[in-house]
Amino acid sequence: MEISARKKKILAAVVDEYIRTAEPVGSKTIAEKANMGCSSATIRNELSELTSLGYLEQPHTSAGRVPSPQGYRFYVNELMERQKLSIEEAETINARLSEKMEQLDRLMTDAGRLAGQLTGYPALALSTPRAVAAKRFDLLYVDSNTFIIVILLENNTVRNKLVHLPFSVEQGQIQKLSALFNAGFTGLTEEEITPVLISATERAARDNMGLTSIIAAFTIETLTQSRAGEAFVTGESSLLQQPEFRDPDKAHRVISYLSDSHHLMGLPAVTEENGVRVIIGPENLAEELRDSSVVMASYDAGEGQRGLIGVVGPLRMDYSAVAAKLRYIADGLSRLLGSGEAPAGFGKMILKGDVSTDEHE
Repeated sequence: MEISARKKKILAAVVDEYIRTAEPVGSKTIAEKANMGCSSATIRNELSELTSLGYLEQPHTSAGRVPSPQGYRFYVNELMERQKLSIEEAETINARLSEKMEQLDRLMTDAGRLAGQLTGYPALALSTPRAVAAKRFDLLYVDSNTFIIVILLENNTVRNKLVHLPFSVEQGQIQKLSALFNAGFTGLTEEEITPVLISATERAARDNMGLTSIIAAFTIETLTQSRAGEAFVTGESSLLQQPEFRDPDKAHRVISYLSDSHHLMGLPAVTEENGVRVIIGPENLAEELRDSSVVMASYDAGEGQRGLIGVVGPLRMDYSAVAAKLRYIADGLSRLLGSGEAPAGFGKMILKGDVSTDEHE
């Protein structure tokens, strides 16, 4: 049902005032602050009709109105003005995002913390899973019983492993396996590395000592681990500062849900054209979030990978301000992560203290 322009204006005024105060909004307050150009009696009638239509709720008979999930949804879709950040807010975000971060997890954690500080709500940062493949193999001969596997992935990360053998192997054999893996295993996902391929490589290398299986097993393990997305959550305790979550049991359910990365990786993708998605109350599939809203923005994590930055808070959320801040942070992350350079000196990148070992006895 199409609602009138006056009803839309009154609904917007109720949502804005409830966001600001967390208190039910009455007709007198709207008449005083919203410049409606009509009497309190007219406003009361409109409030009553908006309640009948499901856009507002009345907690108590004598109380004012509060927005319903349906009302919040209409507000987000039809009434919410797209806010612009102040110069100070933009400068703060730019300064924080421009700080040098040595690792992606540190960047994601800091971005999530920044989102939480700017909005006052628990924040989450997600990198979405994506199948990766090996870009290059280097097998580095150390001595007759030791060699190092180094794998450069398509996302330009490096994984390595120090392998100790209970038997002797010649350097030429390691070099031959390096050439065969670069020829046959690059560009493949873990599902594409089959027993048939491993057996064919063993025959080509004349490997009867199991070296091919050792290298293939580490390759599959590396690709599987690299495919898993990551989730970082910060500021969970800020939820307790919201009036809606003063009930410890209610707050505990949401905080427990946020502490499980498997739950977070199951959040829906952002497909909206503006890169921001708002999920209000009952629209959440998870029962623990039915009394909460989730706002997420999508960013380009490079190499075809997408990530999410978002917050979880009460239905009484300033959606416009939150969306503007998340969108700006996501744009900054896209600029930082959207393109990457391959590590220099590949094959020699064995970081001190970063070589895993494997004993074969």
